[in-house]
Amino acid sequence: MSSVPKDLDATRFEALSAGLAAGVRDRDDLIGLVLLGSASDEAAARRDEWSDHDFFALIADGRGPEVRPDLSWLPDQDRIVLTAREGEIGFVAVYDDGHVFEFAFSEAGELAGAVAGDATVVVDDQRSTTALLLSESRARAAASDSFDPANDARLVLVKLLIGVGRVRRGEVLNGQGFVRQWATQLLVRAIRGRFPHGSTTARDTIDPVRRFEQDFPREAALIADALDQPVEDAARRLFALTRALLEPDWEEFPSRAADAVADRLGWPRNGGAFLN
Repeated sequence: MSSVPKDLDATRFEALSAGLAAGVRDRDDLIGLVLLGSASDEAAARRDEWSDHDFFALIADGRGPEVRPDLSWLPDQDRIVLTAREGEIGFVAVYDDGHVFEFAFSEAGELAGAVAGDATVVVDDQRSTTALLLSESRARAAASDSFDPANDARLVLVKLLIGVGRVRRGEVLNGQGFVRQWATQLLVRAIRGRFPHGSTTARDTIDPVRRFEQDFPREAALIADALDQPVEDAARRLFALTRALLEPDWEEFPSRAADAVADRLGWPRNGGAFLN
């Protein structure tokens, strides 16, 4: 564990991993456990004090509805302060020290569309159901690990236009989502796609925003500064960044559309000088 940062309670983290494995193994109706992301052996070096446990816990075929309400197999039951569901098969648990479990609790067939990157199979059945699920999930992740920067850049403009329109109409909460979530995510995707050599092995193949700061520190800082502004100022800065970072020497950039968006919103066509 020498590669794990000192500010992580590595003993506690490993104890929870072991407790999860024991809990699954002790139940006849549970057949598999996959630790994902920084909880996996593959990504152990990436763990820090904010790392949580992401995992798949697999239920025997046909037992899902019956088994799913029972979370008594989770370790350290007396320290769990919160459990909640996210959809039909998604769950979260929080411990009294703030540690988080986020997991899918399902039959293998219910994870037919799952994607996975770094992962470790900890428990499996004799048919290797869990290993097969992980292999298919990784294949889906690899197939989807691509970018279309021209399309993403076009969508940035659309989300900014719609978002600012909603804000000006008085739908501030809804408009914020278009600007701070959708436009930002698409801008990150466009940057990764436009400059593919800037992305390193540190990046998350499922969520392009994860560890963007490590691969594109300058661009990430500029985006973060934009998002610190009130919503319309944030939108105008993101527009300026979109043009300044992506448009030069790129024939596929939607320049006419960017001009039209700026004109419709009453902004300077370059968005203003926000890159100093």
